[in-house]
Amino acid sequence: MNAQPDGPCCADFPPVVLRPAELDAFSRGGGASTIPLVTRARGAQVFLNGQTLFDGGAGIPLHTHNCPESVVILDGDAIVEIDGTEHRLTRFDTTYVAAGVPHRFRNASDTAPMRILWTYASIDATRTLVGTGVTTRVDAEHGTTAG
Repeated sequence: MNAQPDGPCCADFPPVVLRPAELDAFSRGGGASTIPLVTRARGAQVFLNGQTLFDGGAGIPLHTHNCPESVVILDGDAIVEIDGTEHRLTRFDTTYVAAGVPHRFRNASDTAPMRILWTYASIDATRTLVGTGVTTRVDAEHGTTAG
């Protein structure tokens, strides 16, 4: 008998194979676009993840989240600013940033693209821009809210 533990991480959901090349990308502005992968609309109940592609020289504004976030550099070279300190990252380097800590990523190259994989520790993840104080749900930015 295959009894499954109770709780949101173990609830039934349809398995799915996600191929970023076949999914829609949503512009983040400034040469960055995001491809949502594991989302509430696809059955996620515990975490969200996706990829963001950065054109040469592109970056995203300084921001915070209401939950921890981990980012893996998939391609290219990045500069991440975490709580005022910059770090140079390359392929497969990984960050883990606690909720409320200001951070941002930018492409270290002016010409070559960069790609990251991000994971938020909550399906209710929000992003608050430090410069404006505006808070939005991460999934709402991609038109993937459901339920």
